[in-house]
Amino acid sequence: MTTADVTVESAGHVAVVEMHRPPNNYFDTALIKGIADAYERLDDDVECRAIVLCADGKHFCAGADFSRPAEDRLSPGELYAQAIRLFRTGKPVVAAVHGAAIGGGLGLALSADFRVAAPSSKFAANFSRLGFHPGFGITATLPRVVGPQKALEWMLTGERFGGEIARAAGLVDELAADDDVRPAAIRFAERIAASAPLALVSIRATMRTGLAEAVAEATAHELEEQTRLQATADFSEGVAAAAERRPPKFTGH
Repeated sequence: MTTADVTVESAGHVAVVEMHRPPNNYFDTALIKGIADAYERLDDDVECRAIVLCADGKHFCAGADFSRPAEDRLSPGELYAQAIRLFRTGKPVVAAVHGAAIGGGLGLALSADFRVAAPSSKFAANFSRLGFHPGFGITATLPRVVGPQKALEWMLTGERFGGEIARAAGLVDELAADDDVRPAAIRFAERIAASAPLALVSIRATMRTGLAEAVAEATAHELEEQTRLQATADFSEGVAAAAERRPPKFTGH
């Protein structure tokens, strides 16, 4: 149950699914597919009752790598087809978010049921700062977790914020010390795994009713908007400004 990019280790009734794209864990279709494949296999594992999603390296996930040449960037349509699979699996997932979860990386963290982070963890729906539209189903998942008003603020401003603000808004369920994020996430998952396995899957399915369908609908619309905005001068400027670590100069074109 392991690949070069995704490994699975089990201890008791908790499985740890780990991404291996250090230091930033930029994703592509293959990485998300690897996570979805692992989840689906764990759905068939009667010993597994809860999953911890974590990452090797400096950051949990910095999303897509826009520093790559345009022709080498991932295809959002293929990526989102794999991302929807994450929402169709049955076992509860706790994300251990160390470092940063930015852009699509925030979307990946939102695919989990719970998030454990540190005060130093960083989050951002930074798409608007790139002249872009949010993706990875964030327009469906973020409002569900923090409410539509806070979600709209974060998506429009694209601002980066830390773990304490994320915890106050309900994005993060538990804060831990920097060196304790993964162990704390495992302990969180162990609390879940102490419950009856059939009940866990049943309750989770009830609470997530319609979520996968909402994400599928959201990603279809997000893809349309991302495709349209990718052809604008503002998107080119946003990507260039991010690469050069300077404020963007948007013109509305």
